[in-house]
Formats: sequence, structure tokens, C-alpha cells
Amino acid sequence: MIRVLLADDQRLIRAGLRMLCDAEPDLEVVGEAGDGREAITLAARLTPDVIVMDLRMPGVDGISATSRVLAERPATRVLVLTTFGDDDHLYPALNAGACGFLLKDAPPEELLEGIRRAAAGDSPFSRDVLRRLVHRATSAGADQRRPVEGLTARERDVLDLVGEGLSNAEIGERLHIGVTTVKTHITALMAKTNSPNRVRLALVAHRQ
Repeated sequence: MIRVLLADDQRLIRAGLRMLCDAEPDLEVVGEAGDGREAITLAARLTPDVIVMDLRMPGVDGISATSRVLAERPATRVLVLTTFGDDDHLYPALNAGACGFLLKDAPPEELLEGIRRAAAGDSPFSRDVLRRLVHRATSAGADQRRPVEGLTARERDVLDLVGEGLSNAEIGERLHIGVTTVKTHITALMAKTNSPNRVRLALVAHRQ
């Protein structure tokens, strides 16, 4: 069972998210927070696996809350769910330690899958957000493009698909390998490329 904490200052949004999660047999909403300060308190008390975190909240915002929660409980996965997909919100959220970034206009099934992926150690992003992020970063750093040495042929295949924004399950299906094997390759790739998260790994892929 995946324990989920909802953090959003709008009650209607929280109610909708709770209904979605409660309808799934593998998700349990263990609490709701109306602002970042409450999210920090509940995260410490309820030990959720995944926090679905809004960014714009009164008092302590979602970015500050993310940073403080992960400082105390680094194993917690924070999945941002926001209306704002611009760089002013995206980059600070990633720097704070968020593992994924979804927009509120995403289909319900994308959010539910995002929670599951976050709990499994994956990094769910709205595909348009990831592609824009990678495109902007690679355009700004075109002169930094250089091959990464020491990768196996299979690791290069996995790296290419990470760059396309595919999930671990999608990579496994494309390459006809198990999800556990994909995770092993991604762990090796992060070590070999000095990438702290999946977004940085996607940037590496596009710089090849």
C-alpha cells in the first residue's frame, strides 16, 4: 500500500485528489495539508511514501516545504502537482529535491501513475515539461556536448530512452527487458554520468 499525503491550499483540489486515490486499491491517503507548514508537520507524523505537493500555498510554500521535508526524511518522495509549469517554478522545485513534476491539467490516470512511479523510485514528469526542460538546457549548453565514456551498448540504449521521457516500464517494453533490469542500468548510468536524478540523466542523453 502506498501512503500518500496531499498538500494543497484548495479544499476542492484536495477533495478531488482524495477521491481519485481512494478509488485505487494500492493507494491510501493518510492526510491532507492546507499549507507548507502543515505538510512538514504531517510528513513527520504520518511518514507518507509520497507527498503530492502544490507549490503556491500561503505561509510556507511548496518549494520550502519540499526542502524541509526531505532534510528530515530524505526517503520521502515529493511529487509536485501545480498549475504553473514555467521555469520559475520548475527549477526551484527540482533544486529542493522534488522527484517529479506534473501539471494539474494532466489526465487523472497520469497523476495516479505518477504517484506509483514516484513511490517506486522513478521520476514522473509531464512529458511536455520534460522535453521543454531538456531542450532549453541543451540549447543553452550546446558547447558542452561530449560523449560519455565507459557505457555499454545496453546502457546507451537505456540512456537514449530516458532522454525521450519514457518511464522505466516503457523502457523495459521497448528493449524487452524487466523493470528491475532497467532500474539497474539507470543506477549505473547515474553513477557513470554523475547525475543525481533522472532529469540530469535526460540532459546527458541529449548532449550525446
